[in-house]
Amino acid sequence: MPSLPVLPSGRLEQRFADKKPRYSKPEAVTEANRCIYCVDAPCIKACPTGIDIPTFIHKLSTENVTGAARTILAENILGASCARVCPVEELCAGACVYNAWGREPIAIGRLQRFATEATLEKTPLTALVPAKKPSTGKKVALVGSGPASIAAAGLLALEGHKAVIFEKKKLAGGLNTLGIAPYKQSGQAAIDEINQVLALGDIELKLGVEVVAGTAGAGQVSAADLLKDYDGVFLGLGLGPDSKLNVPGESGPGVFGAVDLIERIKAEPNLKLEGTRAFVIGGGNTALDIAHELKLLGFEDVALVYRRTEKDMSGYAHELAAAREDGARLMEKRVVSEVLRDAKGALTGVKLAHAKDGKAVAGTEETHAVDLIALAIGQSVATDIARAFPGVQTDKQGRVVVDAKTHRTGNPKVWSGGDCVNGGKEVVNGVQEAKLAVRDMLRALGGK
Repeated sequence: MPSLPVLPSGRLEQRFADKKPRYSKPEAVTEANRCIYCVDAPCIKACPTGIDIPTFIHKLSTENVTGAARTILAENILGASCARVCPVEELCAGACVYNAWGREPIAIGRLQRFATEATLEKTPLTALVPAKKPSTGKKVALVGSGPASIAAAGLLALEGHKAVIFEKKKLAGGLNTLGIAPYKQSGQAAIDEINQVLALGDIELKLGVEVVAGTAGAGQVSAADLLKDYDGVFLGLGLGPDSKLNVPGESGPGVFGAVDLIERIKAEPNLKLEGTRAFVIGGGNTALDIAHELKLLGFEDVALVYRRTEKDMSGYAHELAAAREDGARLMEKRVVSEVLRDAKGALTGVKLAHAKDGKAVAGTEETHAVDLIALAIGQSVATDIARAFPGVQTDKQGRVVVDAKTHRTGNPKVWSGGDCVNGGKEVVNGVQEAKLAVRDMLRALGGK
């Protein structure tokens, strides 16, 4: 399988510094020696993929870096990127016993990053995971190339099955490549990891090919054909486009969906974002990420506009603190009532109304000059195609319905995982859901 090409230069994301640089070996060994190797290991329980964290840290403390990487990759094949992008403050490090003692928790994410990156620079992934089994002649189609599908493809390939990934975009990787804040992980780092997985076995990646419900045209394949031509199907559909406010003046230049804007910052060469004042609408982690990014890109005033109070925000407190540290500010209890434009349609400002219980209070509008608006109020679901597979159902929120233990859908040949199932959790959740799905696939396909 040929490697994916290097991303083009001139991308805005290349201007971002690494917020948590990789440890040196002495730093990693010193930090690893702080771990007390807990018997009950709450950090393991807090990791969705169940990495044996104390064991990999103990191996680092004895300078067995390769052994530490093997321990990580045994449970999380995307352990390198998860080391960068996991909200460890909410997961493993948040569960560290040192927190209860008023001491700094073990820097698990940074230790995991050192172990995986330092090892993968010298040793390919193929030499760190179990040897590929002989070909079974079975093949599985994976729809979407986000973390869940990439992880599932790697695990299937190691078991001797052929994995064929269909991705409608021209870039592979989904959230990992196009959605992670660039100060956490670059798109190129995600591509490099995918190349490591593609080398594991018989994996084919078809970019620019969309799966459709009806008759397939050029650059398309039908759901019916996937069911006919493959022994199993994995739906890693992710989420859909950014939601809109549906207020006057919203459509036009200067107003971006936050997810789309992050993708353009990461992947589009020579993108120019002009102005000094930006408003980000929303209170989740995507809002916090794009606000932080805009501030780091040089916008003088970046305001997070949220309809309720800080304590009601779904975004992580540590992410808000980091954005504030770099100069972003929070405007609570505000909703957008209108986007203002001049006679030529250029963005000039925004009208905000005071909010009570998340809803606008009449007669409280205030006008603010603004050069850019990013909407981070949620995403539509991308699961219309899921219903093209007979027996596959979606819930009221549009998420694909699966058995929690097997991630099999109502169709015995179709499994699913990632954001289209969990509604938009972390990369590590997608990896774990892929593991559960693959385990059940192996039973269905005659493997162990």
